[in-house]
Amino acid sequence: MTAFKSGDPTTLNRLYGRQSGHKLRMGQQALVDELLPAISVPEEGEITAGGLFGFDRPLHFEIGFGSGEHLAYRADMLPDHGFIGCEPFLNGVVGALGHIRDQHLANVRLHMGNALDVLARVPDGALSFVYLLHPDPWPKARHAKRRMMNKGPIDLIAAKLKPSGEFRFGTDHPIYLRWALMVMREREDFEWLCETPADFLKRPGGWPETRYEAKARRKGHEVWYFRYRRK
Repeated sequence: MTAFKSGDPTTLNRLYGRQSGHKLRMGQQALVDELLPAISVPEEGEITAGGLFGFDRPLHFEIGFGSGEHLAYRADMLPDHGFIGCEPFLNGVVGALGHIRDQHLANVRLHMGNALDVLARVPDGALSFVYLLHPDPWPKARHAKRRMMNKGPIDLIAAKLKPSGEFRFGTDHPIYLRWALMVMREREDFEWLCETPADFLKRPGGWPETRYEAKARRKGHEVWYFRYRRK
């Protein structure tokens, strides 16, 4: 998962953490060599649904998609919507490519690298959904500036969401939970879609359980789910 310094969201281009893991098998390398170039987000220029998919459609953006399970699930459920997924970790990108190939998903575009570089190129008010699920918590206080849930990135997310667009956030880390609540409590441009405490303890409809979440539960971790509407 990426993390970024707080501040001006358009200049948050430093990545922290690993970007590759185990060596790829031949079939995985073929996905990177053949499928990834065909569905990668362009490196330059404005990013629009029409430019990516040929015509206008609701546009979703996932920051740090892990192995791509949530991204693929949502794309399969909403085939007439467009999805952009950003992930710097090569093995995660390979996982997403496998889902895209196996499920024949034509409505997904990927970027291997800094999500905020891509998000900054999306026109303001163009996104219907933004997803930030189980980001790296960077639990030490001195690393708090590296967390995605900071003023700069949230300012950028707010700018790119259309009115009534939805920002979804999930975590199983109690330190990150408290930090995120503090950050979002200061926002006047988002409405928390929560009426009772149980609302953020129960996974909303259309939000699948990923392998990461299942692993967290096996470890005895609580998982929290948040939905915010752009005012």
